[in-house]
Amino acid sequence: MLIRRETPADIDAIRTVTNLAFARGLEAELVDQLRADEGWIPELSLVADEVLGHVVCTRGYVGQVAALGLGPLSVLPSHQRRGVGKALMHAVLGAAEALGERAVVLLGDPGYYSRFGFRPASEFGITPPVAEWAPHFQARLFGEVPGGAFRYAEPFNRL
Repeated sequence: MLIRRETPADIDAIRTVTNLAFARGLEAELVDQLRADEGWIPELSLVADEVLGHVVCTRGYVGQVAALGLGPLSVLPSHQRRGVGKALMHAVLGAAEALGERAVVLLGDPGYYSRFGFRPASEFGITPPVAEWAPHFQARLFGEVPGGAFRYAEPFNRL
């Protein structure tokens, strides 16, 4: 499976995949807003094959220390449970580490994300923007990161 950076020609397909993967419909708009935000990191917006899936990491912070916020991760429903999400996760985490990032933080199912080395963020002293998120708020560290409150890229605040 080919994993590559998104291109401008992929934007409509990414929007479609994201809308089909999430029932709420807010996630596709979030990706569009993130793309226009200063926290956008083009090297960390990846697609699988013919845009069967998409994952993105954007600039976030643990206190004042730069980190990444991962999400959304979207896979076409017809291609879920076929390794697309797994390939995207491995690729984006590898790219993040290669770029020298120190931490990736996300909100998601611990049962799914633990297979990629994510652990409860509280184990690292990292707290979520919303206290109720704590059971699903996770981090994967590549380097030393002091504890503190995590802050996503600004478009996440509009959800």
